[in-house]
Amino acid sequence: MAEKSSITRVGTYEPFELQVSRGQIAYHRTVTVFGINTDLDQTEETVWPYDGLINHPTSEMVMTVSSDSVDDVDVTGTGAWSVLIEGLDADFREISEVVLLDGQTGVSTTKQYIRINRMSVLTAGTGKSNAGHIYIGSGDVTAGLPAVVYNLIDIGYNASTTAHYTVPAGYTAYLAEGVFTAGQSAGSTEIRGKLVTMPPNGIRYTAAVVAINNGSVAYDFRYPLAIAEKVDISAAAFGASNNNVVSSMFNMVLIQNADQ
Repeated sequence: MAEKSSITRVGTYEPFELQVSRGQIAYHRTVTVFGINTDLDQTEETVWPYDGLINHPTSEMVMTVSSDSVDDVDVTGTGAWSVLIEGLDADFREISEVVLLDGQTGVSTTKQYIRINRMSVLTAGTGKSNAGHIYIGSGDVTAGLPAVVYNLIDIGYNASTTAHYTVPAGYTAYLAEGVFTAGQSAGSTEIRGKLVTMPPNGIRYTAAVVAINNGSVAYDFRYPLAIAEKVDISAAAFGASNNNVVSSMFNMVLIQNADQ
């Protein structure tokens, strides 16, 4: 019996969005950003598994990768062995490297970064995931925690859950849709979520705002929100009370600028 196929396999027709995801449209690629904050209080924080707003270095720098678990160590550990670091250099051009973990001891990157867009576990021991929080940061490392944290992988997630992205040089990002969710163990007080953009001038601009109790809110931009190169975009939130759980996700397409 002849093998059945679909029109998308033979290229007769398929939605433009699927073609972009399949890498069939030149100069276009998709980016999905997601994050979670399991302890949001009354002070505004980035939607990420750490405290406060996300930090950025003022200039490119060698960073340190470490875990707060001794089991996240290359070859011998039961947790994560190696991590892929994806970020931007001083010119906001994309760079990446693989770092071999050494438990709570910091390992320096070979490249210098001004932004970290994503971290993901590449190899792991029998546990098949990171046993501790894996951090990338700067300054003294104490029990695996650097003095300044720029991004991290939460325990067991194998990828950073930080609702933040910086548009690389030479590209414009078009944000089409997103969702913001919030939950509380008791009560129904307001949680306010924000979509924030920040250009190199360091001024934080509010691009969208949602207000929610328990549940989710989707935001769709009929005309996608254009975000220029070198601009940070992130989800942030604060609550009317403490101890909230929030998450956020947004989808973008990166289009290479015509002058590149």
